Amino acid sequence: MTAISRDEVAHLARLSRLALSEAELDQFAGQLDSILSHVRTISEVAAADVPATSSPDPVTNVTRPDEVRPGLTPGQALSGAPAAEDQRFLVPQILGESE
Repeated sequence: MTAISRDEVAHLARLSRLALSEAELDQFAGQLDSILSHVRTISEVAAADVPATSSPDPVTNVTRPDEVRPGLTPGQALSGAPAAEDQRFLVPQILGESE
């Protein structure tokens, strides 16, 4: 027994305002029937005691913990800068004084 008939596919096509040819109705009826058959098979296999999951493989976080570590001192950070002033990088002005 088919899960979806050709007439049902034609009805769905009319509701969706899809103009399907006779050959497309036959093709899509067969494809939809196959899809629904696979869904029925999967539904039979899935047991109620199996928890829902997004992946069958266990997922673990591979990032390191977020820990505070000592960083560079201002002098170390500015040691490679071409110019520094008051413990800041000194860069050329790109906007005029009035902007």
